[in-house]
Amino acid sequence: DALPISLGNAETGLTLTQRLEARQGNGGVTAAARAASGGPRRGGAGGGGGMADSMTIRVQSPDGVRRITATKRETAATFLKKVGTEFGFGSNGFSVYVNRNKTGEISASPNKSLNVLKIKHGDMLYLYPSGAAGPSSEYMDTSPGTSSSTPLSRPPSAAQVVEDDIDQFLIKQDGKIYRNRDPQLCRHGPQGKCVHCVPLEPFDEDYLNHLEPPVKHMSFHAYIRKLTGGAGKGKFAALENISCKIKSGCEGHPPWPEGICTKCQPSAITLNRQKYRHVDNIMFENHTIADRFLDFWRKTGQQHIGYLYGRYTEHKDIPLGIRAEVAAIYEPPQIGTPNSLQLLDDPKAVIVDEIATKLGLRKVGWIFTDLISVDTQIGRA
Repeated sequence: DALPISLGNAETGLTLTQRLEARQGNGGVTAAARAASGGPRRGGAGGGGGMADSMTIRVQSPDGVRRITATKRETAATFLKKVGTEFGFGSNGFSVYVNRNKTGEISASPNKSLNVLKIKHGDMLYLYPSGAAGPSSEYMDTSPGTSSSTPLSRPPSAAQVVEDDIDQFLIKQDGKIYRNRDPQLCRHGPQGKCVHCVPLEPFDEDYLNHLEPPVKHMSFHAYIRKLTGGAGKGKFAALENISCKIKSGCEGHPPWPEGICTKCQPSAITLNRQKYRHVDNIMFENHTIADRFLDFWRKTGQQHIGYLYGRYTEHKDIPLGIRAEVAAIYEPPQIGTPNSLQLLDDPKAVIVDEIATKLGLRKVGWIFTDLISVDTQIGRA
């Protein structure tokens, strides 16, 4: 009679007696079962140990997750070299960690194997680019005895953006609009909060509209807080599939463009204005800066343009606002007429930027005239 006994692939070709003997072992396959299945499973040319040691390790990076095939006896240096080749990094331009919080870094050791590092099949490792290093066509150099790294710069298409000091400052700010306790509406103690005195978000449109003067556009950082706020933290956005095609098959009139009706015409699209602005206020350090720029237009009636050099500071009148403080106006080579303006090549542009950088200034905007002078003698439009 057949018995429902199964010990895996190793029992293929065993008799019922051999199977019972194998079942009576310590949870494994007896010597008879191993002999019938082709001998002991050990590493070597005939044992198939290379396949047993093979494993797949997942590596997560800012660009996604990739699977790296390795062996238990493989050294950490060889494994990291495979990771660098797979992700396109070169010259140790990255670091691989066991944990997501950048702890347990895997060093490029030629002596430690993945088995010693307790890296098993299916484990998830985490890759982070180091410094300005990024994808490269070269592979990672993991020569023994070298511990220094030479980061390579990213291609121009993937260059890392260095944020301005004012942006880094505003990101760290709370941005909340704090209100005092209302003696008439608040019914709680001095330490309590209610809907009448709870802090408001920097993008609260009702608060901005009741300022004096009213603020029509919230600041850029307030808009970012609005997008990344809530339970979703900006990860989920509702996207509408808009189609402006004319529906075909309408038989009540000739086909487009000879005819169209409300059934086949596309839906109307409403364009809304931008709700935020990058710079909330501009201030000239000296009124003579703008006066000297306008003198050319007052005397000639020709249009003129100039670059504004200054610095960005916090604008405290608007939540998370930015103010541009203008210290100088640079007028590049140009040809102006009463109705047009043409910019010419500027051989001194690099020198001007270098001087401005040494003075702690940078380009913050531009200024131009668009008026038609009625009387060039008095400079009135």
